[in-house]
Amino acid sequence: MSNAYVMDLSPLDAAPTHWERRPLWTLVQRRDVTGRPDAELLSVYRDHGVVPKSSRDDNFNKPSEDLSSYRYVRPGDLVLNKMKTWQGSLAVSEYEGIVSPAYFVCDLSPEVHPRFAHHLLRSRPYIHLYQAASKGIRPNQWDLPFEEFRGLPMLLPPVEEQRRIADFLDAETARIDQLVLKRRQMRSLLTLKRERVIESTLGLERAKTTDALVPLKYLVADVTVGIVITPAKWYVETGGTPALRGLNVKPGFISTSDLVKISAEGHAENRKSRLNTGDVVVVRTGQAGAAAVVPAELDGANCIDLIVVRPGRKLSSRYLEYVLNSDYASSRVTEHSVGSIQAHFNVGAMKQIPIPSIPRTEQDKIVRLLDIRVGALDLLHRKLDLQEKLLTERRQALITAAVTGQFNVSTASGRNVTDGVTA
Repeated sequence: MSNAYVMDLSPLDAAPTHWERRPLWTLVQRRDVTGRPDAELLSVYRDHGVVPKSSRDDNFNKPSEDLSSYRYVRPGDLVLNKMKTWQGSLAVSEYEGIVSPAYFVCDLSPEVHPRFAHHLLRSRPYIHLYQAASKGIRPNQWDLPFEEFRGLPMLLPPVEEQRRIADFLDAETARIDQLVLKRRQMRSLLTLKRERVIESTLGLERAKTTDALVPLKYLVADVTVGIVITPAKWYVETGGTPALRGLNVKPGFISTSDLVKISAEGHAENRKSRLNTGDVVVVRTGQAGAAAVVPAELDGANCIDLIVVRPGRKLSSRYLEYVLNSDYASSRVTEHSVGSIQAHFNVGAMKQIPIPSIPRTEQDKIVRLLDIRVGALDLLHRKLDLQEKLLTERRQALITAAVTGQFNVSTASGRNVTDGVTA
């Protein structure tokens, strides 16, 4: 079933009249070369393009033990993650290596400048095309069939014009990327300071030396786990009950922008994983250990593959959230995570995490103090995050304008793209 995105061709229709419009199949040829298990593993990122897997620490998918079926990639090849192309996970590679069999690898025609294709096929109009052409019932299961991809139109300026556009965008996007990198570095420093403030305020080091730590299970009302196996029949598009997943839970925050819904039948069969206001949900797989308090608006919702801690009277939900998101708890989650393909954290290990056993009044005092100290740091973090988003939006707008011929790159400058982004 095709998804509901509407195909918007207007930016492509407005391209200069001397640019060709060609179906991709005349310019892109799929190639399946395997049997190179010793080659470097590559990954495709929406933001970074094709990069060596070893260069990133945020890819939690473990490769297969047998890499002989992985597809060989050469510099200049177009690589697509067919399950995430609709999000922009495709790029022209600058590296030689291998990628998962779930990816498509393609040769580009000599008529196509590789860097122009890289920018064009990752631009906003094309992502809309992929969204419209992908098929599937739920967003995380949308798949772009290669036949659909190869039938899409491609803008094709003369090769020399492609080169000028690519050179312009390489230079301008590199400048914007440096601004983004500086803000990310500042955010990393703030994150480090935040962790130190939490650690010192919680007094975890002192608690370890005074034998004031008690296994979590003795301080809470219950520790359980959300739905582990979710039959496809339980997922519904409309109605139903919201269900949290790991991707919805960040340290100290729950995102409701991408909630799935399960049927009344699925909700009825999983009473233990129903959520109450004040419960603390903990990620089992991926960013294992990330914890957040369930807000009132999600009271009665369900959850999928999350650990659910019901604090009871002895433990403050917010205090527990702070403790579980500290470096102290994160190190224990990492130590006790298991699994050969993708590490996950189980309920038994969760119950054994040592938690400071202090009076509830002291917990509440610590939470109030942390809210003030951490709140100031979080405000700065949000400002930097907003600046990064603005820069990213301007970057994408610049790319779209250049690859669709909205201005002549020979005389244009992208230096106004940072207007409105406060230093």
